Amino acid sequence: MPSNTTPPTRPSLIPRAVAGSADVALILVFAAIGRDAHARGDVISGVLLTAWPFLTGAAVAWLVFRLWNAPLAPRPAGIAVWLGAVTGGMILRALTAQTVVLPFVIVALLSLGVSLIGYRLLLAGFLRLQKKQRERRRTG
Repeated sequence: MPSNTTPPTRPSLIPRAVAGSADVALILVFAAIGRDAHARGDVISGVLLTAWPFLTGAAVAWLVFRLWNAPLAPRPAGIAVWLGAVTGGMILRALTAQTVVLPFVIVALLSLGVSLIGYRLLLAGFLRLQKKQRERRRTG
């Protein structure tokens, strides 16, 4: 007997690629700004040394919370990536004898929260505005 429901469609790879790339880029920017503020040695290897724990924490969040289903949603994706990056980053930094002090944790929480959730909020607002404009054009 035929069903009246349409089969579920797989989400496009584009939102996943955009979200994943943006998350990586923003974590790298966070690390680069931190390295620059403290004028520490080699730029590229230094940024990667600072960023890898946060990138790993973000990747774990992507996997644990299956963020590829709605990667650009501020909630839960943005919050999960943010907290995963900070929590995982600080744990990995502590395990590898890198600095973990309260001021750094606070800066990481604020900076990564604003960036990883912020771009998702901006995009969600932009898409909502576009949808309203399309609806207005359709109705009149």
